[in-house]
Amino acid sequence: MKRVFAGIDLGGTQIKGVLVDEVGGILRTESRPTNDDGTDAVAFAKSIQTLAHDLGSDLPLGISAPGLVREDGRAIGWLPGRLHGLENLDWTEFLRRDVTVPVTNDAHASLLGEAWIGAARGLKNVMMLTLGTGVGGAAIVDGRLLRGHLGRAGHLGHVTMNFRSKEQSIVGTPGALECFVGNYNVRERTEGRFETTHALIAAYRAGDDFARECWLKSVRVLGCAIASFVNLLDPEAVIIGGGIAAAGDALFVPLASELDAIEWRPAGHAVKLIPAELGEWAGAIGAARTAFLDI
Repeated sequence: MKRVFAGIDLGGTQIKGVLVDEVGGILRTESRPTNDDGTDAVAFAKSIQTLAHDLGSDLPLGISAPGLVREDGRAIGWLPGRLHGLENLDWTEFLRRDVTVPVTNDAHASLLGEAWIGAARGLKNVMMLTLGTGVGGAAIVDGRLLRGHLGRAGHLGHVTMNFRSKEQSIVGTPGALECFVGNYNVRERTEGRFETTHALIAAYRAGDDFARECWLKSVRVLGCAIASFVNLLDPEAVIIGGGIAAAGDALFVPLASELDAIEWRPAGHAVKLIPAELGEWAGAIGAARTAFLDI
């Protein structure tokens, strides 16, 4: 009989839970509203407790969440401006589990999920960018998830693309990649004409000249960032996920053209651009994978 593992992904709008067997078969998915308004951390934590119980209180469980994981791997130690009150909450103790509940950064967990049963399976050197409200990132180097000294490794959205910019990412990086690509500031980037990146892309598809200029500028910056990351990490492939990746050809075609022009390609070797496969469930699946690996 195959062993079964549970994973929970803590997000600002949704809590996602999955059951996955040891060979990567997805047995159950469930999504519930986070209801995180920053005022009631106890109620939020209890909602996660309820979901963990419903998934199976006797099953090994992993948790994915934004922020930096504490050194012991049992809690998120630093979580700026999100999911208030959950910093340093020891999930193994809170959920009253006899087996340790490993906690993983959400972008790291997403790549672990994709590397297990998604777009990055079989790859030893791969990086992932999640394009959404901001820009998340993670990397696997020589078969190992890159975590770094404090867990900051892979936070690719916070790399400076314009050091003269006064705008900063959430960690204080001036002119960061997510300032040019993230959905959070698209209204400002488009002079108030578009409220969301999806609306901007729809106008780009429809032939709007202003939308084309704005969107291709974002793609240009993204291409330059990826070319730089390739020089740093030398991956076989770059996995692109997050809500903005749903743009499909409107993203991948001009992005490939940018890399054709600027990527360093020794002996003609070009990095592969691959859409993520697991969608919104990648983080929860990666969390379940950590429970599997932690045994």
